[in-house]
Amino acid sequence: MADSVEYIKDLIRTVPDFPKPGINFFDITTVLSDPKGLKLTCELMAKPWLDKKIDAVVGTESRGFIFAVPIAQILGCGFIPIRKPGKLPSKTISAEYDLEYGSDKLEIHVDAIKPGDNILLIDDLLATGGTIKACIQLVEQLGGKVAGLGFLIELAFLNPRAKLEGYNVNSIISYEKD
Repeated sequence: MADSVEYIKDLIRTVPDFPKPGINFFDITTVLSDPKGLKLTCELMAKPWLDKKIDAVVGTESRGFIFAVPIAQILGCGFIPIRKPGKLPSKTISAEYDLEYGSDKLEIHVDAIKPGDNILLIDDLLATGGTIKACIQLVEQLGGKVAGLGFLIELAFLNPRAKLEGYNVNSIISYEKD
């Protein structure tokens, strides 16, 4: 497994000063374009949840969708999208979360999750934890149980797990400093 993680980590391109000076952007498009890297990533992200009886995988717009669908297939369950406002065609509920400058919203269909469903939340990146906290709020508001949170990359130097105490968090790659 360590070899697989190193293989994936070596594929991730670091782009300095994007989207603004002083920020290092961890670009996953290089993982996505590598067939072996993409397959390994999805398998490793699914592995901790294989025996957890997951009812659905929820993916966060938009890069979370890339991994959530194949992970749902590996786990033998469905996929549920959480999207930006105005993108879902039926009745929704929403949750607001803070950004560096201002706030944003996410939405989910009101009938997407049944009370008691075991839900796995998937996204590509765990940074400050604000986006995934909004997703947790939506799942729990619909009566779902958050079985776990899965990420390809975690920016541990931002201490996102402090916001996620009590939740089972799994990241494939963790960066301890920027």
